[in-house]
Amino acid sequence: MTKNMGGIDRILRIIVGIVLILYALGVVAPGTGYNVWGWIGVVPIATALIGWCPAYLPFGIRTCKRD
Repeated sequence: MTKNMGGIDRILRIIVGIVLILYALGVVAPGTGYNVWGWIGVVPIATALIGWCPAYLPFGIRTCKRD
């Protein structure tokens, strides 16, 4: 796998992932309680840590600098 995500993209994905997980735990919106859909936040965190996004492949998107 060749990395296709740049630094800003990775940081934004980590932030979005953390916010979604906090939403799932009821921290962001306390009135909602446990929300299963918030656990989708694991996906952006995982792709940010790996540095590779499979959704970018069909479109040929790269947000990182070319080597």
